[in-house]
Amino acid sequence: QVQLVESGGGSVQAGGSLKLSCVASGSTDSIYYMGWFRQAPGKEREGVGCIRSGPGPTYYADSVKGRFTISRDAAKNTVYLQMNSLKSEDTAMYYCAVRTQSFYGSTWASPTKYPYWGQGTQVTVSS
Repeated sequence: QVQLVESGGGSVQAGGSLKLSCVASGSTDSIYYMGWFRQAPGKEREGVGCIRSGPGPTYYADSVKGRFTISRDAAKNTVYLQMNSLKSEDTAMYYCAVRTQSFYGSTWASPTKYPYWGQGTQVTVSS
């Protein structure tokens, strides 16, 4: 019921920046949280950050705090991931995901809590 399309990925040298976008469509009124996840080959999918549709905090993984920033444009149903000071270990497929409920004690970073996902956009950081 919610469709997500990511864009903005690409290749960048270490220390550079990229800005990813995720546009939601469909039943966008049902969105409570929009999260960014990433998955490198051979590794499990991990949470990058999460932003709530209404008032509330924005969450980030410790590994990206101070470097990545999540923002949203409600009028455009779009969430952004600004990535600065990129490192080689940031290389991964980045996914946008939506949750339609509050977490009620569960972690925001659990991929299983998000029923809707985009197709992903590749980010490659070379050193």
